[in-house]
Amino acid sequence: MSPDPAPRAEPVRRPDPGLGELLGGRAGAVDASVPVVAFVLGWLVAGWAGSAFPINWGAGAAVVAGAAVALWRLARGRRPRAVLFGLAGVVAAAGVALATGRASDFFLLQIVSNAGSALAWAISIVIRWPLLGVVVGGLLGQRTRWRRDPDLLRGYQRASWAWVAQYVLRLAVFVPLWAADAVVLLGLARTVLSPVLVGLSVLASWPLLRTALPDDHPGIRHPR
Repeated sequence: MSPDPAPRAEPVRRPDPGLGELLGGRAGAVDASVPVVAFVLGWLVAGWAGSAFPINWGAGAAVVAGAAVALWRLARGRRPRAVLFGLAGVVAAAGVALATGRASDFFLLQIVSNAGSALAWAISIVIRWPLLGVVVGGLLGQRTRWRRDPDLLRGYQRASWAWVAQYVLRLAVFVPLWAADAVVLLGLARTVLSPVLVGLSVLASWPLLRTALPDDHPGIRHPR
């Protein structure tokens, strides 16, 4: 009589990573905030000193700060493309302010970007390609396998609304300040409010996603 076959070992399933682990990171918030602070300080100091061109000083300070951050991140092994995109955004924002002669227009590209992002995230939910799933699925190496899991797709749709909401809230704050030419308050909101809203979106996304999955679902690492 042949011996009973050895029981097949169950595959080890790693616990789901938190969305903060996948999407978070303080470095990005710092990188984005340094040129903004530099612009506002440069503009303020030049204005107090009686300069006829305070925007020039603010724009120059922002570009120098952005370049310094870019060099620092490159030296620490950050991907060159991501670093150069960040620096290009700072240069473009400074260019808009210099072209219009209005200091608050340094934040105009950010406002337009937030409006576009809110629209893009909302459309992605409606067409069943929620951007949170696209991002997280890409980071987990799943490509589009998560879309074939109806529970996971529904969860990503729910959680993506948190990101739509944070972009809408940004616009509700930034647009009136931009219209009022409130440069200092815009800088403060951009430096403080934006990272807070991103953090809240990350925190809200996980329960919205997880509660859409049945109890026996293996988790976001293992689409069915």
